[in-house]
Amino acid sequence: MRAVSAQLSAAIAAQRPLGGIRTEHDSLGTRELPAEAYYGVQTLRAVENFQISGIKLRKFGHLVNALAHVKKAAALANAELGSLAQPKADAIVAACDELLTGHLRENFIVDMVQGGAGTSTNMNANEVIANRGLELMGHRKGEYQYLHPNDDVNRSQSTNDVYPTSVKLGVYLSLQDASAALVELQNALRAKAVEFADVIKMGRTQLQDAVPMTLGQEFGAYAVMIGEAVNHLRRIGGDLLAVNMGGTAIGTGITSPPGYADLVTVKLAEITGLPIVQAENLVEATQDSGDFVAVSATLKRAAVQLSKICNDLRLLSSGPRAGLGEINLPAMQPGSSIMPGKVNPVIPEVVSQVCFQLIGYDMTVTMAAEASQLELNMAEPIMAHDLMMGTMMLRNAAVTLTSRCITGITANREHCRDLVAHSIGLVTALVPTLGYEQSAAIAKEALESGGSVYDLVLERGALTKAELDDLLSPEKMTAPRSWPL
Repeated sequence: MRAVSAQLSAAIAAQRPLGGIRTEHDSLGTRELPAEAYYGVQTLRAVENFQISGIKLRKFGHLVNALAHVKKAAALANAELGSLAQPKADAIVAACDELLTGHLRENFIVDMVQGGAGTSTNMNANEVIANRGLELMGHRKGEYQYLHPNDDVNRSQSTNDVYPTSVKLGVYLSLQDASAALVELQNALRAKAVEFADVIKMGRTQLQDAVPMTLGQEFGAYAVMIGEAVNHLRRIGGDLLAVNMGGTAIGTGITSPPGYADLVTVKLAEITGLPIVQAENLVEATQDSGDFVAVSATLKRAAVQLSKICNDLRLLSSGPRAGLGEINLPAMQPGSSIMPGKVNPVIPEVVSQVCFQLIGYDMTVTMAAEASQLELNMAEPIMAHDLMMGTMMLRNAAVTLTSRCITGITANREHCRDLVAHSIGLVTALVPTLGYEQSAAIAKEALESGGSVYDLVLERGALTKAELDDLLSPEKMTAPRSWPL
């Protein structure tokens, strides 16, 4: 914090002799700012107060865009209701449109983790939009008598409806990105399922030999898991489109004109192209963060599924000589500073770590939602940080796993078949014919002697070679079949 304060002071001091500063005031006093800055005094105070995560608002473009959409919708609604002069509304709308193209994003400098239930984020947006609007109106930054951050850009609003609405929209848009990346991962897994459809391998339960299957069946199951994650994320994302805009401070709509809540919601839906609706009860929606908890839990579910797949990839590729060695992951980098030739499964490793982080974020979101008291939840900033960061990391992890791992996986086909041929798990296929007791005895002898199930059955005369070849055909053991009585 001292370092940031020193940097801000040095920047202002360097510009003072050149006239490159302006003075702004708020209820706590007067402060100097760089004249070219689009942010204002309340943003400056937030930067000084909240050096917490180092993650600035500008990092999340969807959240900045969501704030621009909300401010634009509010300006349009206020102008239509006669609560805001048309020239001011036009300037606000134009500034918001510029933000939506990525312009001025570097001025969103408040830390994502902050006190004040998101007020610093709201004021950062208000000040940037006001100062850009002033320029578009032919005035200088800071001449708030012509366009004010609070009186005009924030008209008929409160942080308590602007911030949760913007976070909901930002998370919704981020979920679309994450879902799209997961769909690409699902498609890559499906492609591998087709490629490996003829690779016979040993299935395992509790890390012990079970029954034969195909490697294609294994990868097909992974594709289904990811598809389930996508479906659940898309389904829960729709709940974020019920917003509390127009509720202002606590949901009662104080300081807003009659009809504003309905109209601003309609405007927001129109400009975003999303099916946004007004929450059933604005008082409830202002204090309840249940939707964020549900989204977080669904992200956790996706993380658990994704990490399970990564665990399997590491096991199946373990070795290359002393492990399972059934598949080969693409080599991404040397794996050791001391062991020559070692290559680690670094991509599944990093994806699993992302999943661990998402699981931790879920606990944070849960506790933050529980911290709501009376008419407002003060802990929404940490939920915003974790949900925005979580969806971004999930998207990046899915892209990385797809492009740098899944698409390059190859199968050790002969090794997979050899493991099947020498596994006592084959005896399971004999149970319907020989019965459990005799099959168990054969399995035990095979395990103790090191012999094969095939040879022991022939030695005992339990089945003919033709019967045994039919029963122990790996290809016939990867799907249901009929058995005679």
